[in-house]
Amino acid sequence: VQLQASGGGLVQAGDSLRLSCAASGRTVSSTNMGWFRQAPGKEREFVAGIRRSGGDPYYADSVMGRFTISRDNAKNTVYLQMNNLKPGDTAVYYCAGDRGLGTPVLPHHYDYWGQGTQVTVSS
Repeated sequence: VQLQASGGGLVQAGDSLRLSCAASGRTVSSTNMGWFRQAPGKEREFVAGIRRSGGDPYYADSVMGRFTISRDNAKNTVYLQMNNLKPGDTAVYYCAGDRGLGTPVLPHHYDYWGQGTQVTVSS
């Protein structure tokens, strides 16, 4: 299984970005998919997730109301729409996949990882 993340960049505070995670080797519809981020000197943290079983996506409190995770089964791709970006959102963003059930929010819950894409938000 391979996950290819893209869409990062340098933006100003208040701008928007959309990250993409293209999957191969497994369908996103049969996989719990998540986005994580890691800032320099900090641990990798959960950002957003979407369950393979359906239901509402779930988010970290820090991004609730600003970020939206979605998936396109036809394209086998998961997206993270990020609005009203803040300097504190600056990090490398990773997409991840989990073969299990439930609502995974910790890195060790996930089986597959993309390579990461840098998001930098200037003030």
